[in-house]
Amino acid sequence: MVRAQTRWTIMLVLAMAVGAGSASIAAAAPFAYEEMTVRQLQAGYADETYTAEEVVEAYLARIAQYEPSYNAFTFMNEDALEEARAYDLLRESGETPGALAGVPIVIKEAVDVAGFPTTFGWAPLSEELGGISLMPERDAPVVARLKAAGAIILGKTNIPAFSADGTRASSSWDGDTYNAVDRSLAPGASSSGTAMSVSGNFAMLGIAEETGGSIQNPAAAQALVGIKPTFGLVPNAGVVPLAGSTRDVIGTHARTVYDAALMLDVIAGYSVEDAKTLAAIGNMPRGGYTSKLNKSELYGKRVGLYGPGWREQELTAETQELYDRAIRELERQGATVVTDPFAGTGFAAFVEEAGSVGLESMIYDMEQYLKRLGPSAAIGSVEELIEMTGETPSLFERYEESLKDPGAYPDLTNFTAVRTKYLAYIGDVMDKHRLDALVFPQMFKETPQLDSEDRIGATTVSEINIAGVPLVTVPAGYYESGSPFALAFFGRMWSEAELLGMAYDYEQATKLRKAPVLVEVSGE
Repeated sequence: MVRAQTRWTIMLVLAMAVGAGSASIAAAAPFAYEEMTVRQLQAGYADETYTAEEVVEAYLARIAQYEPSYNAFTFMNEDALEEARAYDLLRESGETPGALAGVPIVIKEAVDVAGFPTTFGWAPLSEELGGISLMPERDAPVVARLKAAGAIILGKTNIPAFSADGTRASSSWDGDTYNAVDRSLAPGASSSGTAMSVSGNFAMLGIAEETGGSIQNPAAAQALVGIKPTFGLVPNAGVVPLAGSTRDVIGTHARTVYDAALMLDVIAGYSVEDAKTLAAIGNMPRGGYTSKLNKSELYGKRVGLYGPGWREQELTAETQELYDRAIRELERQGATVVTDPFAGTGFAAFVEEAGSVGLESMIYDMEQYLKRLGPSAAIGSVEELIEMTGETPSLFERYEESLKDPGAYPDLTNFTAVRTKYLAYIGDVMDKHRLDALVFPQMFKETPQLDSEDRIGATTVSEINIAGVPLVTVPAGYYESGSPFALAFFGRMWSEAELLGMAYDYEQATKLRKAPVLVEVSGE
């Protein structure tokens, strides 16, 4: 049984341990497991270099030290050490451990974990702020799969309210999450806390979720590998929806491509709880998502580059310099690049004309999500959500007709037509230029400051999510300011294994991620 411990209880313990003082910043102490990969961890378990108990204890101690300065978590798992001890006993007994046995992970707040409240990042559902405690009776399918694989959940991570922000978590009942690379930068959203936890070495892997940039934005902003999978590859039942029927996807955050792919192997595939995942049958690689990870995967590949044919948005001068360097690195690995393959297709104009579609299913999806929480949950329908909280979420207001009958399936005719057109554009361009992938800068400018009103400048958000195609984000250097720069590898539906192979080749040839140096900030 996983039990949640509130962040405020932890903060009290931390305050007693750290002590009061004037505002100051202190450099991070060395961390024994910094940047450790899953393979390294499991090798250490196998040769008894260390135990899961001491590994988890070390991660929890690091979290205790730096969580007050970064605010990554909403809830901690008070059973984490007990679960680590159970894994050690399992290994000692000679039983075969799961693929992620003993690996410390975090779960995005929007994903149901039995024993943890689900708050939507929204104040009216925060018991700590006097709101309603909404407790799911069972795990989301992805969580059940991670537990079966032996992963140790350290806690749930902070999000903006309803995950409805791609830049920062400021609207969360729990306040801002800070960027592990630089606290002054926006962390990226809505998987802000997951990205901070993984980038800042609070955990080894993390579950993220995306409707419009929420995996790729925080991954790019915090120098991580992120996998935004094909729509329908990973079940999203048991996840607070924005567009569960049309756009929402569950993916991974990791510090390396291999680790991200390994986690995708665990969570991907058909689930009886999510009919959409029927499409994944026959579309998953036989050897798994690590099967194409080698240092020559880019050789002979043809990749399309960002240009005005995709979007009429120029890159900043420094972004262009970093992108040009990345292009040279791709070519050194044997790739052939194709400049602006969407030029002359009318794609950019179509994107503007079509607008942002897919959220038409929001009310219906929320109704289904609330019903899944179970009969003992405090709220079981959209009507009860509004009635019991005394608020109609602002996101709901544009769907007034749907609120009259939340259980009625929405008309997705326009969305289906737009997705079909998107996929036709992408397929036609890739066919015409014989492309294996498209490789863009994930942002056209630096990550904005946390305290500004500027938004993250992603190049690939609405197009990728409406089309439902996969994308892999990879660290690709840093601006002079220290803000991370990232590449986005994307392509046809179900091409995750190929994209991961190319991303791995690039990653191994460049190794541009740097471990963030965390700081302690007191007296704020």
